[in-house]
This record gives sequence, C-alpha cells and structure tokens, in this order.
Amino acid sequence: MTSSTSRAGRPPAELAPATLDEILGAALRMFADKGYDGMSVAQLNRQLGVSHNLIHQRFGSKEKLWYAAVDWAFGSIAAELLSELENTSGGPLEQFHRVIVRFVRLNARRPEVLRLLTVEGVAETPRLQHLYEHHVEPLLAAATAPVRRLVDEGVIAPVSLRTLYFLIAHGASAPYGLIGLSRRIGPGDPQDPQAITEHANLVADLVLAGLCNR
Repeated sequence: MTSSTSRAGRPPAELAPATLDEILGAALRMFADKGYDGMSVAQLNRQLGVSHNLIHQRFGSKEKLWYAAVDWAFGSIAAELLSELENTSGGPLEQFHRVIVRFVRLNARRPEVLRLLTVEGVAETPRLQHLYEHHVEPLLAAATAPVRRLVDEGVIAPVSLRTLYFLIAHGASAPYGLIGLSRRIGPGDPQDPQAITEHANLVADLVLAGLCNR
C-alpha cells in the first residue's frame, strides 16, 4: 500500500473535517483522562482522523484548546442547570431537589467534566483559577441560592458550602466517573437511564432530609 492510499472506510482528513463539538468533546475527554501534560494534540488529531495541523490551525496551541474545551463544556452545563433555577414552583426545597437531580443526571451524561475537575483540582494553577472563577464559583452560587433562602427563612441551619458541594458534585456523581468500580458494586448497570434517575432522586432525597433535620 502506498502512502497516498487511505485506510479502508475512512476518507481523507481534509474531506471529513471534524465538527467543533467533536473536537472539543474529544479534547475534553483526553484532558480528563490523561491530564494536561499527558494530553497529546497529535494523538487527538489521529483519533479524530483529521490532518496533523488542524488543531493548531483552529486553536493555536494546546493551552488555548484546553480553555476552549473547558468553556464549551461548562457553558453547556450552565445553560441546562440555570434553566432549572428559573422554575421556582413548589418553593426552595422542591427547587433545590430538582437542581440536584438535574446536576447528577448531567454528570452521568458527561463524567469527563468531573474527572477533569479532579485532575485540575489537585494544585493551584492558572487553569484551576480559570475553572473556579469562571465556572465553578458562579454555578455554585446559582445552584445553592435556594439553600441560602432556606437558611435566611430559618427553615434549615447554616450549612458548609464546601461540604454541600463535595457531597453532591464529587460524591453523588462518582458512580459515573468511576464506572468500572460502580459496575462491580451493583446491582444492575449504573448507566441505565432508569438507574440514573433513581440514583439522582435518592441523592436529592437524602441531602434534603439531612438539611431539614438540622
């Protein structure tokens, strides 16, 4: 086979360019799985089946690709989660229940987001600063607004925001980031849509019961 012959079943890269969503989604997964230093743009190009310089032409550098992938992923999460906060029916308790359920289901669909946070959250870096200031902090403030209202009304006692965040974000969503371990614990497939719904509702029930008992 000559070098000009393409692999069977795959058109030349220039004839099948990856979409922006495909590039950013694949980049995010690779950053989450391999870390920033371990991520290879050349490997990403091969994985996407595109020309060796496509990523460089579109983003300029690995660093700019990281920021683009992070902003893309968190922007999508924010759009879905903040839409839930527009529905204030049932009062703050029911609203916070819905927020927790939506958040867990989002992370079941996109477990690479929390894996990336786990990798980047180990040490202080400009990347962590960007993640926190532009995405984690504003999302956390919006998502916990119903809790602050409950505290102000005297319905629940003040609660540690850090504790609440890690219980819900990294605790409740762990079955999807650690899917191999989750399958071993069982029963059933943790990624089954019904299992995800049941898990998300159970988490929300337990968190709210704990808050209301304080």
